[in-house]
Amino acid sequence: MPVTIHPTADVSPQAKIGEGTRIWHQAQVREGARIGRDCVIGKNVYIDRDVTIGNQVKLQNNVSVYHGVQIEDGVFVGPHVCFTNDKWPRAINPDGSLKGDADWKVSETCVRYGASIGAGAVILPGVTIGRFAMVAAGAVVTRDVPDHGLAMGVPARLNGFVCTCGHVAHELERLSDHIILVCPACGERLSISLQEKSIP
Repeated sequence: MPVTIHPTADVSPQAKIGEGTRIWHQAQVREGARIGRDCVIGKNVYIDRDVTIGNQVKLQNNVSVYHGVQIEDGVFVGPHVCFTNDKWPRAINPDGSLKGDADWKVSETCVRYGASIGAGAVILPGVTIGRFAMVAAGAVVTRDVPDHGLAMGVPARLNGFVCTCGHVAHELERLSDHIILVCPACGERLSISLQEKSIP
């Protein structure tokens, strides 16, 4: 299928867009950005230079994805989510001069396969959100979220685990180094290493 780009969208000719991807009203895609196939880029989304987005990703309206972010296949990002990329943000240097590209260091962020991020969440720089993890609406993520982890709150805390289908999994058995969980909706069983808990 061809790429669909709304006439009001601003897509750099230096960006690479996969087949079947749809880019909607007033979205901006900067130079060097790479967007996979069959993605949906909602209204007023901003995708910074050199950002990498996988296949079958959905970015809802007003998402901001800044330089240094990598989003893998099958990720859902709710409206108004903001990915930041500077751990020590300042507009000016200590001498009062305006900061330029050479005056700060990008902190890379990665969202793994199948993860979901709820509306209005803020993702601080340098974190990894694991496979099929879920970040609740309004959360502020300051640390890594493990695979299937459910992160909630400000700052975000691990509040259980979710199934591949998205429902909260229930603990079935706790062993010395891992726990077994089961999904009440689809019956999937998960084995979660206790060492994988990256946030409290």
